[in-house]
Amino acid sequence: MTVLLMQADVSFWDSLVFNGIDEVDVEAVTAAFGTVDVTARGRAAGAACPDCGRFSCRVHDSYQRRLKDLPLGGESVVIHLTVRRFLCGAENCPRRTFAEPFARLTVPYARFTTRLNHLLERVGLALAGRAGARLAGQLDVNAGRMTLLRRVMALPDPQFSTPRVLGVDDFAIRRGQTYSTVLTSVEDHRVVDVLPTREAGPLATWLIRHPGVEIICRDRAGAYAEGARRGAPDALQVADRFHLWQGIGRAMETCVASHRDCLRNPSPSGLSAEATGEAAGRPQDDPEPIGRRAERKKAAHALVHELLAQGHSRRAIARHLGRGLNTVLRYARAATWQETLRENRPGPADWTPTSPTWSGGSPRDARASPACTGNSSPTTPPSPTRWSAPASPLCAPLHRTRRRCGR
Repeated sequence: MTVLLMQADVSFWDSLVFNGIDEVDVEAVTAAFGTVDVTARGRAAGAACPDCGRFSCRVHDSYQRRLKDLPLGGESVVIHLTVRRFLCGAENCPRRTFAEPFARLTVPYARFTTRLNHLLERVGLALAGRAGARLAGQLDVNAGRMTLLRRVMALPDPQFSTPRVLGVDDFAIRRGQTYSTVLTSVEDHRVVDVLPTREAGPLATWLIRHPGVEIICRDRAGAYAEGARRGAPDALQVADRFHLWQGIGRAMETCVASHRDCLRNPSPSGLSAEATGEAAGRPQDDPEPIGRRAERKKAAHALVHELLAQGHSRRAIARHLGRGLNTVLRYARAATWQETLRENRPGPADWTPTSPTWSGGSPRDARASPACTGNSSPTTPPSPTRWSAPASPLCAPLHRTRRRCGR
């Protein structure tokens, strides 16, 4: 443990720590564990009562305050200040005792000196909470984020003049529920005022109370346009760059979304779709897409047809591949893998109870109508060739019904 008692040259520490503060005398200075402790007391013989102003030198009591000061040589400085309480001798004064004031050093009930408070205010205004606390730690001040925020909130609101170019925009206090209006000075890049709502009335009232606005750079909301017309009819209303780019982006997104099919199958300028298909050596209605999705479709189509050629049933193929039965049926009835891409199966609203047929052309009498879904297997034996399954998902229970009735 290293403890240094530096009481020899008290006048040096008095001029170093309390430079410009004539109301404090240094009694002792101790350095230990990276902290410099300065013991000081008031120099004046008495003080004036804050209520009646009568000077008093009668000491009632004393107590000690602990004040943090600016770091010195990379070490923290703590001032142990002895404060005296004086008795007020005025008979008509409601205050009986009062504390000794130190206006240049600190304020009542504070734990920091005035100069350290100024430093924390500058850090809080520049970086605010967590970032300011990290910088304060590097400066050997060790102030938390809430300490910095309290310093900023204690500052008085800055006085402003009516801006020539006023920016009007909304912001969300609670997104989707509560919105307010922020007024900024476009030339100075600072906030001028905040309105409780984003309606036309408060904006018009503010403009009437603060005449002199020449240009209003506003949001494209109709309420702001109405409020600007009512409050400052001679002001020029313009749109800022952010909202212009936002409007262009939304218009572009809408345009691209409406022409999504054109982006999927683009054709060169000046050539029709038929000419493009003929130049590629294939019909127009059979395009050959390129991409990972097309490769997966092509591989799945080839695998399904290979397993069908080996004599496996469609249900067994679905279990083996881990796919749905309707998906396997769609691959099975597609002659080429390109048909699996452009095939649009009708939904339940588009389904009509028509009779499915075998691929060879023979009808399936047992399923000619929805009423015979509970019948047994069809009367005519199925052809060895593949049969085309119904395209609607509502026909899927027919296969399960046939298996149950056949047992």
